[in-house]
Amino acid sequence: MTDPKKVLIPDCDVARERYCVHPHTLRRWDQNPALGFPPVIMLNGRRYREVAALEAWDRKNSREAATRRAGLTPPSPEVA
Repeated sequence: MTDPKKVLIPDCDVARERYCVHPHTLRRWDQNPALGFPPVIMLNGRRYREVAALEAWDRKNSREAATRRAGLTPPSPEVA
């Protein structure tokens, strides 16, 4: 049974409003496990993402981007 407190956003809204990318970009991100992009949740043939997972992914990526800007090398995905 799914958690009733999960907030889901349709993939088209995630792509357009959150990341300003084409919806197919999310599918490419899904195919690259090294990115760690939150998994798709299929409901009635439609694609959704969990808001909490997207926010966690954003926080992780903003830390890595800040580390790169500071001239430090973030840990590689192979180490984790």
